[in-house]
Amino acid sequence: MVSDGGSFSSSNRSPAPKFNSFTTRIFSDVAGDITIVVDGESFLLHKFPLVSRSGKIRKMVADAKDSNLSKLELLNLPGGPQAFELAMKFCYGMNFEITTANVAPLRCAAEYLEMTEDYRDDNLIARTEVYLDEVVVLSLEKSVEVLCACEMLPSIAEEIGIPSRCVEAIAMNACKEQLVSGLSRLDCGGESAELKNGCIEWWIEDLSVLRIDYYQRVVSAMGRMGVRQDSITSSLMHYAEASLKGIGKCQIWNAARMKPIPGKEENDQKTIVETLVSLMPTEKGSSVPLSFLFGMLRMAITVDATIAYRLELERRIAFRLEMVSLDDLLIPCLRPGDSLFDVDTVHRILVNFLQRIEDEDNEDCECGSEGFGSPGHGSLLKVGRLIDTYLAEIAPDPYLSLQKFIAMIEILPDYARVIDDGLYRAIDIYLKAHPMLTENECRKLCKFIDCQKLSQDACNHAAQNDRLPVQMVVRVLYFEQLRLKNALSGSSGDGFLSQRISSGVPSAAMSPRDNYASLRRENRELKLEISRMRVRLSELEKEQTFMKQGMMNKSGNGKTFFTSLSRGIGRIGIFSGPGGAKRAKSGRKSRGSEGKTGRSRRYSVS
Repeated sequence: MVSDGGSFSSSNRSPAPKFNSFTTRIFSDVAGDITIVVDGESFLLHKFPLVSRSGKIRKMVADAKDSNLSKLELLNLPGGPQAFELAMKFCYGMNFEITTANVAPLRCAAEYLEMTEDYRDDNLIARTEVYLDEVVVLSLEKSVEVLCACEMLPSIAEEIGIPSRCVEAIAMNACKEQLVSGLSRLDCGGESAELKNGCIEWWIEDLSVLRIDYYQRVVSAMGRMGVRQDSITSSLMHYAEASLKGIGKCQIWNAARMKPIPGKEENDQKTIVETLVSLMPTEKGSSVPLSFLFGMLRMAITVDATIAYRLELERRIAFRLEMVSLDDLLIPCLRPGDSLFDVDTVHRILVNFLQRIEDEDNEDCECGSEGFGSPGHGSLLKVGRLIDTYLAEIAPDPYLSLQKFIAMIEILPDYARVIDDGLYRAIDIYLKAHPMLTENECRKLCKFIDCQKLSQDACNHAAQNDRLPVQMVVRVLYFEQLRLKNALSGSSGDGFLSQRISSGVPSAAMSPRDNYASLRRENRELKLEISRMRVRLSELEKEQTFMKQGMMNKSGNGKTFFTSLSRGIGRIGIFSGPGGAKRAKSGRKSRGSEGKTGRSRRYSVS
């Protein structure tokens, strides 16, 4: 026996071979003189038809030491026995049909067998090339089918260039479809957008059957040839839904927890995620849907994708963070022993967003455009409200560390919030869910609340909130008195301060640079009042200590001095009308049923 490596062995002692049915179907009346083995399957054939068209078999027969060679073995023949059988039919002049399913393996087998024009005109290589040029490359669908067939072929397919030709053909035909779609949009002008998209981008679904490396080459070629970015984005979304476990209607598209996919499949999913991220359009005008970006980000976290791809998704999200909903930010954390939600990812997104706002402000300064209500500042206000809502949502998590919670608060500048009601509500929920915080930790957390930016309702609630540090309650009472004083006096010198304390709107409407300038002026005006407040704070703390000890000795119920003080002030109408006492009473009643407070309530109740 001779293999394609040139070795020879006698087949006299070997058992009777089990021949392929092809042998008995064709020349049952003429005995074969050579047996060719392909992947363990034997073909009893004749030397003359084979050596007349196959250069490889001719060389193997000529190089054999035994002139009566009766057996050859072909190793690693592309396409296996099926492709070899078709090649042998061609050698014997039998009719068979070349299709998109067999043209790629047949072309590779012809290359392996060296069936070139040097041995016979119109040989198998030439015949398969004609089919590729005149049938396959002219059709997007047929090119996809042939490219899929190349997935099972060895590297010889790349050497011949079949995948490259199919990739270029797919991209070229997609461009042609894009030109035709321009007319289709005019013809379908009165029809629904859903029908239009279904007619124009029908090929998107066809591409989802490709292996990820071939799909990457196709999309890259489409980008080079000018296919619309929105079409490429739609194709990426469809491929992700078809290829990734959990994309679409499954768990990755919502905020539910996911378990990593073990083994080889996880590596395949990781490769798909990273490839799809790298293929996302980079043009400034392109817009990838936020739902898709968040879905890909969750999937990237699940499969532990390379950090560079996760950062790219976070950067894209940060570019349109003002359009994000709360549910989008509730990304589950898969690290054991960590918080329920991935706060670190949201923090990085916020850092990217603030960097974008800073860059936009610098561009505005270079262009000389200054004034109130810049677009960047408007986006910042929206994100400020979003982050306050997010903080309130994650605050009940018992595993959320104080360090991470504070990091999410302090990253936003002061001018990102019109009022601090949302921040106060989030901090109050955190204090309620983490009763083991020390007094220093509570003070450290509450210092981020600007009492001047609390609404009347928030001030009323804070004045009666036993979870807040004493200093915080004193600041609330002081600024409420200062607000009342300014309102009654109508002093022109404190007009701007009074207006800012009551509503906060003029300060929030300013651009960041103007707001900082106004705050510096206010700080100079408030220095004297702050000094006086410190003195009064010290006196009130001493008085509170004595009053609390006296009341505990008398009744043992532990009521604080400031609860009584706020009730007394409420009766003279500083904080509220007659309804204020009712709110305080209802608040104290609800302390025994903390679990009944719902998300519909504006504040957590003391």
